[in-house]
Amino acid sequence: MNSLDAEIIRQLVKDPLRERLAEIEVFAEIESTNSYLMQMPAPEPGRLGVAVTSNQTAGRGRHGKTWLSPPGSGLCLSVAYTFKKQPDKLPALTLALGLGAIDALEELGARGIKLKWPNDLVALEGKLGGILTEVQQQSAAAVTVVAGIGVNVDVQGQLDFGVETEGALQAVNLKSICDAEPDLAATAGQLTSHLLQTFVDFETSGFVATADRWTHYDWLLGRDVRIDIADRQLLGVGAGIADDGALLIDTPEAGIRRVMSGTIVMAGARGESQ
Repeated sequence: MNSLDAEIIRQLVKDPLRERLAEIEVFAEIESTNSYLMQMPAPEPGRLGVAVTSNQTAGRGRHGKTWLSPPGSGLCLSVAYTFKKQPDKLPALTLALGLGAIDALEELGARGIKLKWPNDLVALEGKLGGILTEVQQQSAAAVTVVAGIGVNVDVQGQLDFGVETEGALQAVNLKSICDAEPDLAATAGQLTSHLLQTFVDFETSGFVATADRWTHYDWLLGRDVRIDIADRQLLGVGAGIADDGALLIDTPEAGIRRVMSGTIVMAGARGESQ
C-alpha cells in the first residue's frame, strides 16, 4: 500500500476538474480533517480544498459520535467546496456525495457497496465507511460545505466507528471487496475527483438529476426499520427516498411517512423480529 502524496492525488483528478482544485494537504496524523477545514479560510467559489490522512485521532461522525482511524486502518479525506449561492435542498447533498463515493470506489474495483440513509457506506452487511457534511455561511448568498469521508481499508476485528444501528455493525475492509489491495493515493485521488464532480453537478442540477440512482444502492429499501425521531420511534419498512433526500418509511398505521432527520436504531431483513 503506497503512502499518500498530494501531487499524486492531484494528478489522479480528471481534467478539466483538476483546475478547480485548491490546496491539497496530506497529514501524517491529525485530530480531524473535517475540523481542520472548518477552521481554514474557505476556498473560492467553484473550487475544492482537500485534507487527507491515514491516521485520524479525534474524528467526528453524526450526532457527536466519534470516527477513529488508527494508523494503517483507513483513509480519512475531507473536502471543502464553496457554492456561489446556497443550492436548493442542500441536505440531499450528503446523499449525492454517497453516490459519488461509490462511483470512486467502484472505479477502483470495489463491488457490492450499498448506501444506508443518510450517510453510511455498507458492504457485506457491515460498515465500510461514513460521510459527515457541515455547512458554513460565507455571505448572504455564498455557502461552504465541508464533507468528510472515512473508509475502512485494513481494519482488524469488530470495531465501533460511530455506526447508528443498535449493536455496532462489524467493520468491513475495502480490501475485502476489491480484487487487489487498494492503494491509498489512488483511493484518495478517485474520491477527490468524484466528490468534486458531485459538487459541480449538484450546483448545476441539484439532487433530482441523481435521485433515481439511489434506489439501486438503497440498503434500507424493503427492510424493517426502527428510527428514533425526537421523542418517539417510527416503525415501518424502507420505501426509498424523496427527491429532496427525505427517507420514506411505509408504516402500518399511517402509510408512507417522510423522515428528514433521525437515528436508525434497527434495520433488518423484511419479516425479521425487531
